[in-house]
Amino acid sequence: MLKIDGHDNAVIGTALVWANQTRTEVLVYDGATIVGNLIKQQGMTLDEAHEYIDFNIEGAYVGDETPIVLWKCDLDELE
Repeated sequence: MLKIDGHDNAVIGTALVWANQTRTEVLVYDGATIVGNLIKQQGMTLDEAHEYIDFNIEGAYVGDETPIVLWKCDLDELE
């Protein structure tokens, strides 16, 4: 499985995805933890961290084992 370097503490599990007609296991990361890591380790602002994740992590396809970033939300906030 492919990893997002420097964010091992953000791994929350794995998921099975379909890739090329095969089930592939990929790592799942907590987006909020990655944001916190970037702010703490790289000195980014909140907006910079979100932009970095959007472009460099979520926007990067690195093959069938590309990790997933999960953004948790409170369903009560959606009502």
